[in-house]
Amino acid sequence: MNPIADIARLSTASSTFDAEFKARLHWSAEDDAAIEQRVAGILADVRARGDAAVLEYTARFDGVQATSMAGLELSAAELKTAFDHLPPAQREALEQAAARIRRYHEWQKTQGGETATFRDADGTLLGQKVTPLDRVGIYVPGGKAAYPSSVLMNAIPAHVAGVGEITMVVPTPRGEKNPLVLAAAFVAGVTRAYTIGGAQAVAALAYGTATIPKVDKITGPGNAYVASAKKRVFGQVGIDMIAGPSEILVLADGSTPADWVAMDLFSQAEHDELAQSILLSPDAAYLDEVAAAMTRLLPTLPRAGIIAKSLSGRGALIHTRSMNEACDIANRIAPEHLEVSSRDPHQWEPLLRHAGAIFLGAYTSESLGDYCAGPNHVLPTSGTARFSSPLSVYDFQKRTSLIEVSEAGAQKLGRIASVLAHGEGLQAHAGAAEMRLKP
Repeated sequence: MNPIADIARLSTASSTFDAEFKARLHWSAEDDAAIEQRVAGILADVRARGDAAVLEYTARFDGVQATSMAGLELSAAELKTAFDHLPPAQREALEQAAARIRRYHEWQKTQGGETATFRDADGTLLGQKVTPLDRVGIYVPGGKAAYPSSVLMNAIPAHVAGVGEITMVVPTPRGEKNPLVLAAAFVAGVTRAYTIGGAQAVAALAYGTATIPKVDKITGPGNAYVASAKKRVFGQVGIDMIAGPSEILVLADGSTPADWVAMDLFSQAEHDELAQSILLSPDAAYLDEVAAAMTRLLPTLPRAGIIAKSLSGRGALIHTRSMNEACDIANRIAPEHLEVSSRDPHQWEPLLRHAGAIFLGAYTSESLGDYCAGPNHVLPTSGTARFSSPLSVYDFQKRTSLIEVSEAGAQKLGRIASVLAHGEGLQAHAGAAEMRLKP
């Protein structure tokens, strides 16, 4: 049996394309109610019982038994030991990736992320004061795979922004701690770390417990329970986004080796069965080449079963009339990751309006962005790239308006404010402005 044969083959020339295309993109919400109900129970329990509830759920869901939260905390010494004992190649790669990510976010911070003021003709000062958040919590997935890259991508921008305390939570099913994740926490400057995950970890960060301090914002992706929990605690704390399954969309003109594109599609499909990998190309023969490459390469991968389910359930190879049409469809999808695998990617980039990140050219595999290119890999999913942006330094800062009205400025602004306040029926507002007017 060939699992790649199950992947949908669509054509924009078909009269049924729109319906078939929408079916591929449709995200079923059938399980949402059950998940929401269970998550609500976990959040309420952690809020009421704190550490005791966190310990109970960690034992139930991760199989990690501990008599106190001390048994779940990763000490600074343990993080450093994990780093020191990494193979030299891993240690060097981690440091180089961290340096690139830090350099990018330090550059980003200079692009309008600073406190600045100016004075107008009346001497009134206006501006903004930019300050970092005091505490943030970063959620690092730890179920089906380990993600040291997520540690770097969440903690380094927070560190660059000037956040005072960074608390990391990471599930360790069956007590298995990934040394690369621990080492990444050391390299990225994590303040404290706990081996907890799921909705209970989100609740602990949002509400605080006797052991874990309440944070101001929670960032980082997780499974459906984590996403649901983040949605529910929003308002108590800030969140970065509600992350859905991972996505990749490749626009290809047929000039990139088919094996490369096949592996790029696999790179997101291997995350989980609900991930989405789609290829758009005006070259039907090239789609056949990629399909053949996928069939040949899939058995060589350890996560072949997950990839096959992802491709058969949500993947597609789509024949378009042109690259222009492929760009139009890309904008409709607004994917998390968008590869433009063509001879001249800069010809098509101006047509692409909605994507979490755009990867230009045959040599720019999405996986380089995941690990070490520099820009953040925490990206909007499920079409939310239409209105939201990648995680950045700005997510860990807040802006406070600065206003200092001069005596001369108060004469002009006071009269304006008085008229508008009376119009709204707010006489105290008007009076406060009028008292500062000269007779």
